[in-house]
Amino acid sequence: MERYAAHPAVIGYQVDNEPGLHLIHNPGTFEAFVDHLRGRYGTVEALNEAWGLTYWSHRLSRWADLWTPHGNAQPQYDLAWREFQTLCTSDLISWQAGVVREVAAAAGRDDQFVMTCVSYTRPAVDELGVGADLDVAAGNPYYAMQDALALPAPDPLPQQYWTSTGTWTLVHTADRMFASQQAPFLITETNAAAIGGAAVNFPAWDGQWRQAAWAFVARGARMVEYWHWHTLHAGTETYWGGVLPHDQQPGRVYEQLAQLGAELGAAGATAAGLHPDAQVGLLYSVPSKWGLSFQPHTASADDGNRPYPVVEGTYDGLVATWARGAFDASLATRLVHDRQLVLGGAGGSGASPEEVAAELPVLLVPGLYVASDELLDWLDAYATAGGHLVLGIRSAYADELARARLEVKPGRLAEAAGASYQEFSNLDAPLPLVPRAAARGGAGLPALDLPDGAQARTWVDGLRADGGAEELLGYDHPHFGRFPAVTTAARGAGRVTLVGTEPDAATAAALVSWAVDASASSAAGTSAAQRRWDGPASVTVSSGTAHDGARVHVVHNWSWTPASVVVPVAASDLLAGGAAAGGWSAGERLDLGAWDVRVLVERSA
Repeated sequence: MERYAAHPAVIGYQVDNEPGLHLIHNPGTFEAFVDHLRGRYGTVEALNEAWGLTYWSHRLSRWADLWTPHGNAQPQYDLAWREFQTLCTSDLISWQAGVVREVAAAAGRDDQFVMTCVSYTRPAVDELGVGADLDVAAGNPYYAMQDALALPAPDPLPQQYWTSTGTWTLVHTADRMFASQQAPFLITETNAAAIGGAAVNFPAWDGQWRQAAWAFVARGARMVEYWHWHTLHAGTETYWGGVLPHDQQPGRVYEQLAQLGAELGAAGATAAGLHPDAQVGLLYSVPSKWGLSFQPHTASADDGNRPYPVVEGTYDGLVATWARGAFDASLATRLVHDRQLVLGGAGGSGASPEEVAAELPVLLVPGLYVASDELLDWLDAYATAGGHLVLGIRSAYADELARARLEVKPGRLAEAAGASYQEFSNLDAPLPLVPRAAARGGAGLPALDLPDGAQARTWVDGLRADGGAEELLGYDHPHFGRFPAVTTAARGAGRVTLVGTEPDAATAAALVSWAVDASASSAAGTSAAQRRWDGPASVTVSSGTAHDGARVHVVHNWSWTPASVVVPVAASDLLAGGAAAGGWSAGERLDLGAWDVRVLVERSA
């Protein structure tokens, strides 16, 4: 820092790299955890009461009785341990940022930003908390290329790992980065050539690098960096391809990224830091991710000696169902964290239910297992204010310590939903979903276009429409057929819909589209095809607002087959030399090649 702080080429600093790589179990960390609990609870008696430790001989007589986390079977312990790990990570990043700012200030620099890069699968990072003391959010989205980016996509897609699979994941990951500060963000690492080991070399088809980059830019990316400049000649990442191959001579990757660089230069400030559109909100809860990784609804194939299976991706899988559903319905989402809605915790800011309902008329809430009374009351107020609240499985079941709520489920929201449940069941195999009376529409509700072969997967909540809710879907099954799969009820000026299962991709898309139509949204009445500008299923349109107020539309064709769309507004080609170059009148057709992307800016006439 002392050497480079005053250098005019240094515009900002990255501290650390992908923090929170592992959960740390060394003795010093454990002793600090005990001190943390002592400061929070004061006495072991208070901890015994909060965690329900009068069970399996876990009751503590003194702080020294607290067991280490190895083999722990108590969910309250695990939730506190996971939270503590992320607090340590956030504290480390905050400390490093403080050192950087101190030295930069001594060098007379107050114009530089400080950030770190987040890998969202790391177990000891809280993406909201780690950025609380940083100037800009940044992340490392790696993704499967080649046919993994084709649309329409198969269902189900391959399992998500530290890389993501499916075009929708590009958008979803970008939305998570935007949500960290609800502002444009930086991409500090993403695919150059193939990524991983020698057995997973799948470099992109021509056009896919610029497609992915423009998908990120459309959702708010201010920078796209590639890991790395040239491919390493030795070590673990020998086959992690860089912009240059091992011979360090420019090749296809270099040429493709050079074309992208020229396009970004042509787009200029108009494309930098777009504020992406959103018709649907998607609630994200890091505590629920921790809670459902310890008590998941799907069993792990490798349980080891644990008393309960641990599946890190269980919560993210539930979120993915609805993120992909919105994407497949050609609806843009705005991801919001639970702590951005209510005060409390790192990054907490608080938001008015009325304002959120006006901006995001539909709010999807999957897997909100860990939730405070305050948050659940906020969700009720959101519906009452005119929002359409869509609750997925396992939501509102436990309190902020992951203790099962004593009231009827969904906790504190059953009255608002006009429905409730007591029992639930895992599913060994999918169940057919069938329409119930409300699916036909009428009485102020739109009809639901249920796709052929609609399925319920993994889980069933035994819903009962005992509070006046309408039944939208049910199960074709001799036992589960007694329960509605989806119910909906008016609540104040808005609506609450309960989805008691994990739907397949096509059904999730149909439900999200129906939820928008059943709300007061301005998007109601427009079909997914219209939202694709009457293009085929391989086309997506992502829109946003530039810093100068210009409206920008990024149009993709994720296919080998050329496509065309009908441009609904007068627009110019942003990549052809600025807003004045080329253009289309409203209603004219725009042609797209294989794996093509076009960037348009609206014009007044």
